[in-house]
Amino acid sequence: MKPRRTTSRPTNRAAQLTTAGLVTALALTVTLVAPAAPAAAAPQEAGNRAAIATATDGVTHEENERVPEGAVWTQHYFPSSDGSDTELHADVLLPEGLAEGEKVPVILSAGAYFGHAGEIVPEGHERSGPSARFQDFMKGTDLFDKGYAFVMVDTRGFGGSTGCLDFGGPGDRADVEAAIDWSADRPWSTGAVGMYGKSFDALTGLIGNNADRDALKAVVAQEPVWDAYRLIHANGVPRPNVVATATTYNAIAAMPGMKDDDARYRANADYEKKHPECFVENSDGYRIADPADPYWTERDQSEKAEGTDTPLFFTQGFTESNTKPEGMKEFLANHRGPKRGWLGPWDHVRGNEKDGKGRLEMGRAGWFEETMSFYDQYLKGVKPTAAHPPYAIQDSTGTWRAQKTWPEADRSVTVPLGDGVYVDSGKAPPASGKSGEASLKKPGRTPGASYVVRSRPLDRPTRITGTPRISMTAEGEGNMMVKLYDVGEDGKAVMFDEQVSRLDADRLALDLKSADWTLAAGHTLAVEIGTIGTGDWLDTPSRQTVRITNARLDLSLDDPSDDTPTAGERAPYLDTYISAYTTRLPSGKPAFTLPDPKDRTKNAP
Repeated sequence: MKPRRTTSRPTNRAAQLTTAGLVTALALTVTLVAPAAPAAAAPQEAGNRAAIATATDGVTHEENERVPEGAVWTQHYFPSSDGSDTELHADVLLPEGLAEGEKVPVILSAGAYFGHAGEIVPEGHERSGPSARFQDFMKGTDLFDKGYAFVMVDTRGFGGSTGCLDFGGPGDRADVEAAIDWSADRPWSTGAVGMYGKSFDALTGLIGNNADRDALKAVVAQEPVWDAYRLIHANGVPRPNVVATATTYNAIAAMPGMKDDDARYRANADYEKKHPECFVENSDGYRIADPADPYWTERDQSEKAEGTDTPLFFTQGFTESNTKPEGMKEFLANHRGPKRGWLGPWDHVRGNEKDGKGRLEMGRAGWFEETMSFYDQYLKGVKPTAAHPPYAIQDSTGTWRAQKTWPEADRSVTVPLGDGVYVDSGKAPPASGKSGEASLKKPGRTPGASYVVRSRPLDRPTRITGTPRISMTAEGEGNMMVKLYDVGEDGKAVMFDEQVSRLDADRLALDLKSADWTLAAGHTLAVEIGTIGTGDWLDTPSRQTVRITNARLDLSLDDPSDDTPTAGERAPYLDTYISAYTTRLPSGKPAFTLPDPKDRTKNAP
């Protein structure tokens, strides 16, 4: 799905781990407004090896092997909802044998990856046909036998749609609104629409939720983009995909149609040839560093979710290397409707995906069954026959628990991290040895690239959940990186959370990524503050000395002893992540106590 890159991580073994960022393989779900197609479209003549669907002539799997079994494929064109001249293209898959006048609910997916030639690059197909992007879902759920339609809409700039690509902006919002309304208004539609996607088409699912259309009854979003700014930048520091993602989407938008596509599709696919400004505008937008710029505020789905109530079923990997858990906390707090989630230590994968050894990437079985139960409940009004927990969560121990909401914490605490000094050199400190912490204790020593503050060993297992937040006063210009480590009794430290920021204000407060990590009894929490020392950001070090005073870390703590277990196995990626992000920190004395999550009489020092 997404090309990967390898980055250098001089402080630990993470150089072995490929990280995301070059391509944001997102999955948008959009609904469009096209001319009506008869419910039982007449199949083209059997044996026609170049069977290409139109709005009135349906094509089956027997006529074109790219059509999934049990479905009839038709194609449609219709305008977006913003009053522009943008024309959207949709591939529609209806259950084969659908009787005239019979109506079915619609599963809608909209985005960049439904081009007939391929998702990201041309895939060498001999003939045109509907995208295979979610045929695993169609087959795994017996979707057409269960009486659903599946609609794939090319958002502007992609596939058979015109217009300049808009990466989750106002244009995409107009396309999603149009797609929902069009899908609900078809003569074969019950008027109930659900959205499905992963990554980019999961982002369009969130856009659909925020559009607040009556016809949208449910959204299933796997590894979505909660806030587009935080996908491309981190508090003023660009990620490498500031260039790579823009370049990738420009390339997808430039893909031509297939030679046997109809003339309208091919002309729409070539829109960018007459409008090269589309690529320039897309690339320029990504380079805007200010999160308060209207370009980014328009693309902050977490902020726009305020008061929305579309039932939402989502997945999120805490150890994601692509669409990271940033903005999730705000979205979930702002969303008022029913929510269900799978959360855990996995990478950019779907709920049903398996690794090369046949193990489920997320570790939990039943993705298709639970997804269809969710759709049946909200699109068909069918009461679920099985009880699924609102949240199924796997923490760093590899065990699963059920919760009514997330995060659930026994207490919130603020631990003092004190003062420190480092040089914004852009070079990571050595994997072990002396750092800024040691240099502070020996006047005259040059500060290092970072310093470390650690807790006393824990008396009992303690989970850090939710979204940690750090605040401080900073003197000096440049960049800052904050890392949280789980340090074992053997001295091995696993980095489980991190964040970076430009130092453009004396007082600084920023959220880290959302996390769900359990520290065992006897382990310590270590906090490293210093220069940006990895290849995951395009930082420009100031070479200045930075002095930090009155640093404080806000944490939500939970006692794992009262967890409610639920089914699931250890995600295979968890061991890969731990291996890649394990290092040794410089020695030092404990500076703070992490309070017992259940004992409210013990306060942090």
